[in-house]
Amino acid sequence: MAETDYEHEIAIENLTYSHQPGLPSSLSNISLTLPKGSRTILLGANGAGKSTLLQILAGKRLILGEQTFVHIKGRDVFRRTPPGVTFLGTEWAMNPVVRGDIVVADFLNSVGGYRHPERRDRLLDLLDVDLDWHMHAISDGERRRVQLCMGLMAPWDVLLLDEVTVDLDVLVRDDLLKFLKADSEARGATILYATHIFDGLNAFPTHIAHMHLGTFATPPTPWPFPPADALNTRPPTLYEVALEWLREDRTKRRELEKQGRKARGARKDAVPLDSETFYKKYDYSH
Repeated sequence: MAETDYEHEIAIENLTYSHQPGLPSSLSNISLTLPKGSRTILLGANGAGKSTLLQILAGKRLILGEQTFVHIKGRDVFRRTPPGVTFLGTEWAMNPVVRGDIVVADFLNSVGGYRHPERRDRLLDLLDVDLDWHMHAISDGERRRVQLCMGLMAPWDVLLLDEVTVDLDVLVRDDLLKFLKADSEARGATILYATHIFDGLNAFPTHIAHMHLGTFATPPTPWPFPPADALNTRPPTLYEVALEWLREDRTKRRELEKQGRKARGARKDAVPLDSETFYKKYDYSH
């Protein structure tokens, strides 16, 4: 198959994944397709499998199974790594290397910023980054801005984002989303973005998808949704849809807990934990 001879920019079939043998699956029989130029918001509660899915697409978690199909730009993400794929996740900011005493200007040059001066400078202005910052002496939000500048300097065809706007202030986040949308539209580039922050996001996606306990409750679906009925002339916002889906998720999970799934929240039994017994014995605060 020629590199340009593929129907979907992202395509997955029959993906099941467990973090360790013998543990319950984090992803179960996942299948999806996304067209070139789409911008998909991945919705779901904590633990739904969003980060795992993005990491697999980025080639960061090895999958097994002859029937499993994970392709980007028509190429297997493990056996023929596709070019032009950028993954940005939250774990980057915790890496001790990027918390060392290195000046931002030197850091960006070390990852090839000089090769893309126009995009680099546009991102520096947009993200309000000071080239004289020392990486070990800046806030988490400022470090996140440097990460985004680093990751977006080179033009990308497929961008995988995992909660990377969580540390940004609302102004920088809004400017970033406008940049990403315009960049996607101008170059026909594709974005898959997992987030729990929905303010200012309503006009960003072309599709939204809903993950629940490692499966797709709603596969990638064109956005915006139409009004609920003829009497309701206003279509729902992304925030409203997310809130409804997450409420449904919690209700379904609690029903599963009644059927034997491990329960969350307060324990109803009267038997104290060993730690409670120990610490209570030596509690002299009363």
